[in-house]
Amino acid sequence: MVTLSQATLGDLPAEVGRPAYDRSSVTPGIVHFGVGGFHRAHQAMYLDALMNEGEALDWGIVGVGLLPGDSRMRDAMAAQDNLFTLVVKHPDGHLEPRVIGSMVDYLFAPDDPGAVLDRLVDPATRIVSLTVTEGGYHVNQVTGEFDANDPVLQADLALPDNGEGMPQSMFGFVVEAARRRREAGVEPFTVMSCDNLPGNGDVAKKMIVAFARLRDAELGDWVEANVAFPNCMVDRITPVTSQDDITALADTFGVEDAWPVVCEPYTQWVLEDHFPTGRPPFEDVGVQIVDDVVPYELMKLRLLNASHQALCYLGFLSGYRYAHEVAQDPLFAGFLLGYMEEEGSPTLPEVPGVDLNVYRRQLLERFANPEVRDTLARLCAESSDRIPKWLVPVIQANLEAGGQFERSALVVASWARYAEGVDESGEPIEVVDRHKDRVMAAARAWPTDELAFLRDSDFFGTLIDSEPFTTAYVAFLKSLHDNGARATLEDLESNR
Repeated sequence: MVTLSQATLGDLPAEVGRPAYDRSSVTPGIVHFGVGGFHRAHQAMYLDALMNEGEALDWGIVGVGLLPGDSRMRDAMAAQDNLFTLVVKHPDGHLEPRVIGSMVDYLFAPDDPGAVLDRLVDPATRIVSLTVTEGGYHVNQVTGEFDANDPVLQADLALPDNGEGMPQSMFGFVVEAARRRREAGVEPFTVMSCDNLPGNGDVAKKMIVAFARLRDAELGDWVEANVAFPNCMVDRITPVTSQDDITALADTFGVEDAWPVVCEPYTQWVLEDHFPTGRPPFEDVGVQIVDDVVPYELMKLRLLNASHQALCYLGFLSGYRYAHEVAQDPLFAGFLLGYMEEEGSPTLPEVPGVDLNVYRRQLLERFANPEVRDTLARLCAESSDRIPKWLVPVIQANLEAGGQFERSALVVASWARYAEGVDESGEPIEVVDRHKDRVMAAARAWPTDELAFLRDSDFFGTLIDSEPFTTAYVAFLKSLHDNGARATLEDLESNR
């Protein structure tokens, strides 16, 4: 057994890939907020690939953790010299492990917020990247404006400009660092959002500028005028690392890694080229550099991400627990393809260079990969951040255009049924959502108010005012209670 560290890289089995470059020559150029599985399977992987080609050695990543739970990542990375194993899971059962070395440091902000600020202010830091989840941008779902009500944000807004006091949030760190760089005459960094949001760079810019203006109007204007926020689309299914994954890496390859990351073979990154202070040559390792990311973003959000929501609640209620189980079921596969073809795709602009027929079929194949073992519980989590961004716009567009929306209505009804917190066997469901109490209360009110779930305009906008949609929703919700998820789905598909 080899315990992963810089000193043991040479002891790894031959079939385990490892950095071909001298990690001591890698210097920081990127600070990343939100080091989870996806970042490590995607951005960190692309940079490691560049470094293996002898490029981007001045673009090492310094990870930053903000939340109490991030102390676990701090400890894992510290023990392993910031190395981790990326395990690609192929559909035939083949595992492809590779040690990633592009992360050069990990800072747990509560330990030393000053160290985080110092790194952000350092002229060598030219990109600040983000995977802080959809909810991490604090967007009011109705108005689209910045919601500053979070107590941590309020504390950061109250910080004095004399350097006393330290920020706690991503917003606080980014804006304070921008202020200090301006005062020191250091060029501003580029902020690169890698979250699943339409126009993620535009959203990051709008929210960060709004935060900066609340702190100092003139500073906000400066951030808006001087900080670049490129849009990008990112894609790689990356389930939560399980103990089985850790054990399999040890048993199969003899590698002891406290926190490896597993993913599917497929990966995509479409990036807008807007980096005034430079960027790594990502195009050399397959990143698509384009002028307009929006068509690719919408394709991914409305087909892949929305389809994940289409399968997760109905699948869970039907007794499945993994995405591949659902996608391998012909009934569900037909439902998903029908949603993508007849509801999701008609709302998309032209996507240059993409054959949507091929893309849709490819998605079903990816969902059905039995080795990835993506849990439905993961896909069902934080629905109040996901459904409003991924599915509600599809429904609204189809209602306006006179298009189909019935399958989407069933997805919303299945979320409501799932959010009641009890499955069809009477067993409890652990609902994971930052608005859990609010969502569950609305879902459980259906016996006395069948539209209670739709009344939350923060999540559904004006959908409750659409009689065709509410009629379909109510009928599906009733059937889910009376007949169950599978029978409801069978009835819908048999009548298409």
